[in-house]
Amino acid sequence: MPPETLTPDRILEATEDVLRRYGPAKATVVDVARALGVSHGSVYRHFASKAALREAVTDRWLDQSHAELSALAGAEGPAGPRLRDWLTALFAAKRRKAGDDPELFATYMVLAGENSTTVERHIGTMIEQLEQIIDSGVRRGEFAVGDPAATARAVWDASGRFHDPAYAAHWSAPDIDDAFEAVCDLVLRGLHAGG
Repeated sequence: MPPETLTPDRILEATEDVLRRYGPAKATVVDVARALGVSHGSVYRHFASKAALREAVTDRWLDQSHAELSALAGAEGPAGPRLRDWLTALFAAKRRKAGDDPELFATYMVLAGENSTTVERHIGTMIEQLEQIIDSGVRRGEFAVGDPAATARAVWDASGRFHDPAYAAHWSAPDIDDAFEAVCDLVLRGLHAGG
């Protein structure tokens, strides 16, 4: 049987495993190559440097929730329930990442700190999706806001406790779901036309 083709996805999967095993301080490109059974030069043909590889892993990790959230943002129907569903899905995805594999989550926090432009791009995508929902609510007469882009940023900031990794330790608190619902209710009341 011929060896499996070396692809960027295979390299990124192996990199995640290596990061989980050794942590961000000790993981090397040589470790990734060894896990794949290839030379480190083969890895460098796909990623020009260790930094580029770590940035790609960070980007992949952050993008994992984009598809579901994008579908919610672009769905038909009333904007209020879509906004609540979007915020709920984002919070659930963040909690899963933090709770399912705390060591890998901690590793990604280190990588995110190294790749601020990747994180900024991710946040920009999230705010664009919020803007899409808010704009549709304005067009449908559900929301009364003057600037959907500024409002989207405000909603992102207001809900930060439920998606910013700095608050991850609080996501398993017994009252966190009630706190999340209270913020969603407040945001939606503030957006509704005539509210």
